[in-house]
Amino acid sequence: MEGSPASGFSLEVANDHGLDLSAHRSRVLDRAMVRDADLIVTMGVRHRDAVGALDPDAVEYTYLLTNFSDRLHGEIPDPIGSDRESYERTYLAIRECIESMAGRLARFDGWKRVRGGAS
Repeated sequence: MEGSPASGFSLEVANDHGLDLSAHRSRVLDRAMVRDADLIVTMGVRHRDAVGALDPDAVEYTYLLTNFSDRLHGEIPDPIGSDRESYERTYLAIRECIESMAGRLARFDGWKRVRGGAS
């Protein structure tokens, strides 16, 4: 839901790892956000498909977070409604993928073709 804060377990796990999510609020993805993005990363296929429904061209620069990991594959399960340990596992999976993604992005020159122009 638009404007919702992070869940209690999300706040706790993030805090345990030195992150502050207290100011986080959810946002509903819209076509303008998709078109303004150079790279879109999702935890699951359903979200990736939703991006493509908003803008079919965006599929070319939309990836699953696990696409950046050499060890993890497929979706990262959303722990909402689960126990604290599930949130911890999700955090560790996200962290692993982001650390790998950061290294790859440091060496990459672009994801998205310029609309109406050359790549």
